[in-house]
Amino acid sequence: MLKIRLSRAWKRNTPFYKVVLTEHTKSAKNWYKEILWFYDPMTKEFKLKDLEKIKKYISTWTQFSPKVEKLIKDNNITL
Repeated sequence: MLKIRLSRAWKRNTPFYKVVLTEHTKSAKNWYKEILWFYDPMTKEFKLKDLEKIKKYISTWTQFSPKVEKLIKDNNITL
């Protein structure tokens, strides 16, 4: 089963995350299949790569991790 999860991008003293598509048994850090969007918690800015592809994944066979789901609800993002 595929999941959409957060993966920390390592910038020193600056939190920055990639939201990735990955197998639920693999690490989101190294074994992701695709980067779907980027999230900067300091500015609360989202950078979507391809909205149509994200909608396709959501409608077919993927699930959100609890943290990504909370992020989407808190920031009123419509997918």
